[in-house]
Amino acid sequence: MGSPSLRVGVIGAGRVGAVLAAALRKAGHEVVAASGVSDASRERAEALLPAVPLLQPQEVAQRADLLLLTVPDDELAPLVAGLDFPGALGARIVVHTSGAQGLAVLSPVVEAGGVPLAIHPAMTFSGTDADLPRLSGCPFAVTAMPDHRMVADALVLDIGGEPFTLGEADRTQYHAALAHGSNHLVTLVAQAAELLRRIDVDDPGRLLRPLLEAALDNALERGDKALTGPVARGDAGTLTRHLAMLDALAADGVAGDIPPTYRALALATARRAGSRGALTPIQIDAVLGVLDPPDVAGPSDTNEPPAPGEPR
Repeated sequence: MGSPSLRVGVIGAGRVGAVLAAALRKAGHEVVAASGVSDASRERAEALLPAVPLLQPQEVAQRADLLLLTVPDDELAPLVAGLDFPGALGARIVVHTSGAQGLAVLSPVVEAGGVPLAIHPAMTFSGTDADLPRLSGCPFAVTAMPDHRMVADALVLDIGGEPFTLGEADRTQYHAALAHGSNHLVTLVAQAAELLRRIDVDDPGRLLRPLLEAALDNALERGDKALTGPVARGDAGTLTRHLAMLDALAADGVAGDIPPTYRALALATARRAGSRGALTPIQIDAVLGVLDPPDVAGPSDTNEPPAPGEPR
């Protein structure tokens, strides 16, 4: 254990909070109270934090030396505003796990003489004990005042993670990068699996796993240079057939979210490929013509010429 034993309270026994509290208990800290509203949170607390009482947020804060605030991002500021500081500062260390927010949201903690910390694990959580071994070596983005950095690092090390410093002003961009990469990957994979199931592939994962794992490894190692497929080859005809098929499915009321996703991602891919010279000007024009065709309707339904200054 890298830090003295602390009494831990967690407000928001969701997927992240229950797992981090369980990790801290495993490291020798005492989890004294938790707060959770939904049935899922209560069941999760019972599974990961057995015998820990479920109390109101203010009571949790008053019992703890270390208070974990692990609620959704938009609920964090109202929660902090609703806690009675300094009355809540039985919890002298207050940690939130929002990736997009820093220390500003914890200003009441500072005013009450507490230690505010923003600690975000760069990992997705299932909310089960399967998450605990995944914490080993997990990067944690830490935003802390200089005098509190050692406290933050010790807590991350107790959890099993690896801390790295992230500036207050950089947290939104950091979080957008992680959300774009991980959350949208889930949507992308789910859409690909749906298309395969519709042609009677019973186990889409058997086809997708080796392909996606190789694509991820190559992309992390080589960036845009890892790109393969019809956009990288300038195969406008293949893209046309893909989009015609997807649009036909959507017209039949099937998989309607997939055509705009495919177009948007293929268009972004084409522009990145074009910007690094991977496609010839003729190829990029052909691909963009399929993915982002020009508006040929004109300014109106009449044959009148546009007014002066209007685009033709």
